[in-house]
Order: sequence, then structure tokens, then C-alpha cells
Amino acid sequence: MARKRRPEKTNAMRELDRAGIAYVVHEHAGETDVSRGLGLRMAEESGADPQSQFKTLVCVAPSGDHVVCCLPVAEELDLKKAAAAAGEKSLELVPMRDLEATTGYVRGGCTPIGMKRPFPTLIEETAQLFEAIGISGGRRGLGLELDPLKLASFVGARFADIVRG
Repeated sequence: MARKRRPEKTNAMRELDRAGIAYVVHEHAGETDVSRGLGLRMAEESGADPQSQFKTLVCVAPSGDHVVCCLPVAEELDLKKAAAAAGEKSLELVPMRDLEATTGYVRGGCTPIGMKRPFPTLIEETAQLFEAIGISGGRRGLGLELDPLKLASFVGARFADIVRG
């Protein structure tokens, strides 16, 4: 009987290991085309509640400062709410061409853990309703499931209402 292959550790996984934070790895072998809602497809494939599966978006303020926003994969970021929660005048999404240079992660694999440098982070307040949430593991098709309170504490995040609605 063949043994199941373990996924190669990502920077996010190594940081969680060092901090002693428990997580569960979910690998998705299917299509990883990020242009068509990768996070939502991954939630559907795994049978997880889409409200418990979070995507990570990186924003930039007029000052050039960056803010990381984590929100459910099926929701849209409200830039005005996020700016207010971050204490910024306004925010806009970081251009895709700048994402990897800013964070160290590619689109579809961005996670608030283990970025090139720490940024202020906001997590949609509904994350607190779940014992565990899913986030990217630092690579397309790789997800991590962990306690949202431990995640927030580890990355220094604040919970806030940041989705449209």
C-alpha cells in the first residue's frame, strides 16, 4: 500500500510550526486557475462552508503603507470599511504585478502568515463565529485550517466588519 505524500512545507506552515499553532493541511489537486474564484471552488470541493473559508487580499494606502484583509471567499471587500478599520483615509487593492514582490506570495496563494514583512491585518469579524477557518497555505491549491483567534493573535490582526453588505 502506497503512503500518502505529504505536501512540501511552505513558509506559512513553518512559521505556524515554530509558534506551536495547530493546523490541518488541505491539498486540492484540481484546477488552480485563479481567475475564476479559486477559494470558492476549493470550499465547494471540500464541502466546507464558504463563509468559513477566507481569502487574503492586500491593499495599499495613499501613503504607500500596506494593509492585509482576510474575508470569506464568497464575499467582496468593502474598501471604505477596511480603510476606516485600518485608520487610513482610503485603500485600494495592490496591483497584481506588485503582489509577489510585496508579500512573497502569488495570487491564489497569498496568506497573512509569513509575508516578507508583517503588515497591519484585518480579519472579517464573522471569522469569530467558527472554531476553525480555512486560509491559503502559501501556495495555490494548498489550504490551512486553524483557529481564527490563534491566527489573529499570531499575525497581530484585528477583527472588523470589512465586507460589502
